[in-house]
Amino acid sequence: MNQNTTEKFYSIGEVATLFNLPISTLRYYDKEGLFPELNRSSTGIRKFNEGSLETLRMIECLKKAGAEIKDIKEFIQWCKEGPSSYTKRKEMFLRRKAIIEQEIKQLNQVLAMLDFKCWYYDTAIADGNEDRLKNLPNETMPDHIKELFNYAHGDCE
Repeated sequence: MNQNTTEKFYSIGEVATLFNLPISTLRYYDKEGLFPELNRSSTGIRKFNEGSLETLRMIECLKKAGAEIKDIKEFIQWCKEGPSSYTKRKEMFLRRKAIIEQEIKQLNQVLAMLDFKCWYYDTAIADGNEDRLKNLPNETMPDHIKELFNYAHGDCE
């Protein structure tokens, strides 16, 4: 028995639902050449297989990491080139990784500020006012709150 007959195919609507994307986005990606090995029925209907889904996972990952369509197209082209492009592909991921790590650091500072402010207002609510907190010296804060305060204010090394 031919193993290809058991391959599962997904319609564009099923893929749109699986990835929570508009069908128009999938059509756009296809038009831009981001699915170089996409199957089509005899009537031209797109048929996505597991390989197409993995390509879409990579596209969405790169998009979330800030890559533009032109960058993703370049990545897809490098994939077609085979092993000779491994270094370029890795360098692309290293650049994206550095960007995401910086964004995470910034978001962690924002989160620290939010946590600090929650403590601040919990304390103000318990005290009935902010009087004690307005001039609270850093060294008299509870240790975990002091760490949040310092991190939120850029002392995160």
